[in-house]
Amino acid sequence: MADPSFDVVSKVDRQEVDNAVNQAGKELSTRFDFRGTGTEVSWAGEEAITFQSETEERCKAAIDVFKEKLIKRGISLKSFEIDEPTVSGKIFKVTGKIVQGIASDKAKQISKAIRDEGPKGVQAQIQGDQLRVTAKKKDDLQTVISLLKGKDFEIALQFTNYR
Repeated sequence: MADPSFDVVSKVDRQEVDNAVNQAGKELSTRFDFRGTGTEVSWAGEEAITFQSETEERCKAAIDVFKEKLIKRGISLKSFEIDEPTVSGKIFKVTGKIVQGIASDKAKQISKAIRDEGPKGVQAQIQGDQLRVTAKKKDDLQTVISLLKGKDFEIALQFTNYR
């Protein structure tokens, strides 16, 4: 039988993000402080979300509303990157991006942390945009999961395929 293993991934449920975008848009259209400011939130492609408003303050407030909706839906803010507001005529625009997958430099950083601080006999292999962690004992895998949860790698991590 194969050794126990699990995968370390950084994925976001697109449907939950879509729900957050729709809820934020609905709140922006009904809230009194956003009336008449032309504030909108919408998808701009597969992974990008745009915010636009007539004032920079309302644009930043719209981003805060969207972040609240992400948190309520259980999506980590580490998986959302936002640019600075830019002026396009009379309208301020901001583009945010949903970050998915573990970049190779982050994967190397995570695997080094497992090697240095994890139990002996635990191996981490980089497989594309995720890591596969294997060990002889399931207890060692639990130790590695708690180790990774205790560290901040600046990305949202999930642990899947635990067997």
